[in-house]
Amino acid sequence: MGPVRTELMWQSVVDAVDVAGAGDALDVLDLGGGTGSDAVRLAALGHRVTVVDPSPDALASLHRRGVEAGLTEGVNAVQGDAADLLDHVAPSSFDLVICHDVLEHVDDPGQALATISTVLRPGGHVSVVVAGRNAAVAARALAGDFVTARSLVGRSAGTWDVRSMGPRRFVVGEVEDLLTSRGFVPVATTGVRVFADLVPSAIVDTEPGARDALYALERLLSTSEDFTALSAGLHTIARLDLSVATPDPGGKSAAL
Repeated sequence: MGPVRTELMWQSVVDAVDVAGAGDALDVLDLGGGTGSDAVRLAALGHRVTVVDPSPDALASLHRRGVEAGLTEGVNAVQGDAADLLDHVAPSSFDLVICHDVLEHVDDPGQALATISTVLRPGGHVSVVVAGRNAAVAARALAGDFVTARSLVGRSAGTWDVRSMGPRRFVVGEVEDLLTSRGFVPVATTGVRVFADLVPSAIVDTEPGARDALYALERLLSTSEDFTALSAGLHTIARLDLSVATPDPGGKSAAL
């Protein structure tokens, strides 16, 4: 097993694939997939993966990773982001979009999700992982930064300015409301990294069995609503609802 944090994030991808595909090979878009740590593992399982990321260096690392993994068909790598996604991929071309650690950074999360909805096939799924605001409050308080902790309590994802306030932080209800407003139906919400970001690495790396035990604890708590609210990552898998009219990426309403 690799680092617990890495394996927990990978497990969120596996969970999304299980919901979206039921064992079938999928066309997957990994938006902001970076160096392809998840994409290469997905491709090795037989899925067809496209990574869209703005960093040419990350995409070069993705290519090397695929070669080192011995993939006979490389992962499709595209330089771009959520804002120009439709310039690079065709509408209705994916069964699953992985959108992990992306909505914290974009100017308009709703617009990003509206664009994602256009590249999904009917009944397709999106997997969203975002940073949890409650976890950020706890982390700042434990670090002794009580002023910042208090300021985070009064903020909301909807009024967050990423330029002045840094990466956006969410609570569960905000994520689900955002998805619903863009024509998605949340089907599963879990917590990712309840304790993994807080436990000192010295304990995890040196205590016999600590890594496996922490991973098992995280998986047990991931489905608890009480602990999900405190997780560093909030994971929601949602299905595109064809009966709901949602704003298209150009700002007009379209029945999907």
